[in-house]
Amino acid sequence: MKKRVFVFTAILAVASVAFAVVLAPPRTLAYPPAVGILGPSRNCIACHANNGPWKDDAALIIDVLDKTTGKSLKQKDGTFLIAAKRWEAKTVLTVIGTAKGARTQSYRNAWLYIDPERIKDTSALSKFAPGWSVNLPMSCRVAGDTTEAYPNAAVTTLPMTVRPGDDARDAEIELQVMLTRGESVKGKPREGMIGSYFERKVRLKVE
Repeated sequence: MKKRVFVFTAILAVASVAFAVVLAPPRTLAYPPAVGILGPSRNCIACHANNGPWKDDAALIIDVLDKTTGKSLKQKDGTFLIAAKRWEAKTVLTVIGTAKGARTQSYRNAWLYIDPERIKDTSALSKFAPGWSVNLPMSCRVAGDTTEAYPNAAVTTLPMTVRPGDDARDAEIELQVMLTRGESVKGKPREGMIGSYFERKVRLKVE
C-alpha cells in the first residue's frame, strides 16, 4: 500500500511539472525549473545575477538532514550521502539559509537536486539520478521555517523523499542553491533581484 501511495505521489509531481511545461512559453526564464526542465540552462546563474552579499562561509547554512534522526548527512569531504535500500523510501530535509546573527539575511531561497549529465536529455522530464524516484527535487521558498538543528536561524526547510528502484545505481548529483532578495524584473531576470549561487555534491547509495 505504501508503495502505491509513493508511486501515485510521484506521478502527481511529474504531471504538475509536465503541465507547467505545456503552458510555458518557449523562452521561459523561471527558476529552478528552467535548469534542465523548462530549458537547457546549466544552473540558476544562466539567467540570474550572482551578485548577492552571501558568501560560502560560517554564516551560510546548506544542509541535508535525515528526517527520522535529525542528523546531518554531511560527510568529511563536504558531500552529502543519502543511502537507502532498494525500494526503501528515504526522507531527508533540505535546510538552507543564514545563521543567527548573519549581517544580511535572504528573503527567498531556491534549490534543485539534479543530475547534470541529464540536463540536455530532452527525452526525460525527470533530471534526477536514473532509477531513483523523487517527490520534491526542487523548491523556491520564503525564509521563515524553524528547525531544531539550527535554532533561531533564518532558513527554509522542506522534506524530500527518494526511493531507489530496480535499475537504480549509486550516483552523484548536484544540489544547486540560490539565496535571494528582491524581485526580478519581468523579462529581465538579472535586474531587480540580488542572489548568491552555491553548489553541493550529493551522493546517492543503494545499500
